Amino acid sequence: MPNPTAVSLFSGCGGFCEGIKLAGFDIRVAVEYDKYACETYRANFPDTPLFEGDIHNFLGRHAKEHRKRYELGDIDLVFGGPPCQGYSQIGPRDLRDDRNELYREYARVVTELKPRMFLLENVPNLLLMSKGHFRDAILSHFVELGYANTTFLKVSAVDFGVPQTRERVFFFGTRDDLGVQLDIKAYAQAALNQFKVSEPVTVWQAIGDMPTKVVPSGHTMKYPKVRQPSSFMQMMRLDYSAGPYTEPMKQRGDIGKSEVLLHNHHTKEMLAKRAHLISFLKPGEKANSLPKEIWNGARPEKWRRLHPDLPSYTILAQMHRDLSEWVHPKLERWITVREAARLQSFHDGFIFKSSEWQMLKQIGNAVPPLLAHAAGQMALAVLQVNERTFIGDSRPRQQVTPPLSLSRARRRQPEATL
Repeated sequence: MPNPTAVSLFSGCGGFCEGIKLAGFDIRVAVEYDKYACETYRANFPDTPLFEGDIHNFLGRHAKEHRKRYELGDIDLVFGGPPCQGYSQIGPRDLRDDRNELYREYARVVTELKPRMFLLENVPNLLLMSKGHFRDAILSHFVELGYANTTFLKVSAVDFGVPQTRERVFFFGTRDDLGVQLDIKAYAQAALNQFKVSEPVTVWQAIGDMPTKVVPSGHTMKYPKVRQPSSFMQMMRLDYSAGPYTEPMKQRGDIGKSEVLLHNHHTKEMLAKRAHLISFLKPGEKANSLPKEIWNGARPEKWRRLHPDLPSYTILAQMHRDLSEWVHPKLERWITVREAARLQSFHDGFIFKSSEWQMLKQIGNAVPPLLAHAAGQMALAVLQVNERTFIGDSRPRQQVTPPLSLSRARRRQPEATL
């Protein structure tokens, strides 16, 4: 049986794609505009076609050519995280507002391809803004597009083995003509629950094997040895197979073409004055814990040291401008690009390209691969109980029998969790 097919929109450096591929999907094409993110994407997904350009031009006047080139005749899943910048508290608050054109382009591609299912990622604040107006508008819009069986789930990356308290929301739905007769919200939640970890991964469990010394931007170093790697380290390291990753899988792309080295273990330089200041920061503390003669009382979030025994707080794209909120848990320096990638659950074989500034931006903007993997498995579970059509094949097939925990979910309709 062929693998389920997918199309990736707003692909960035490829965090979402990494997880969806791990779940077993064949990504027919990824669409990304940022040239620096595209450089990283190509290095890590050499076999995945990449449409580098404005999404407005994808499936536009060259739609016939694109369908043929990327084999887009029968797509199971369209996924991506479009920015929705027009979520204003004033004005018409219309999803089709010009300021939300990227969301509208996502919806346009769904309309063009008519996938069996769509999966849309965004920030959880979207659920509450304007008393839920935008949440309801998205749900209503996809009903209009032929996806009446549409819902959402709010998730935390830490629950799925990502060493970071990053919260996100996934909207998803199935195409009306498939006749899916189940409570997909309860079913999807049950599917996700199977990938939850028993306890959170801490910062030190994630980066404790990283070398103390760093290299200049663009340089590599000898791959570090470790005696007793944590379970998470084994997933991330190039010399272990663990979790959804195998050694060969992690050594694909550019990293498999030469000696196994540690890439991207560099960080922004630090002035002596700043190094002295952060030396007073205890694990998990912020600037407001510093002595008055050290800190002037402004911006308590300006300086912040990671706690080694807790998950990281959210990794953000603003790291590329200022790393002062991401101080190493034990050393007097910022975290490195590779350490930031680990905290997002990118394995060591995932190489970031371009400038250090761009690398940090790419990492902060990414969907953590382990969270994406869980979301991909959830999508697969929903697709596999399609009442009339099996994934990857337009012919009717016998419905797949779900695991017991998922079967029970079909009989329950839990309250929405915001």
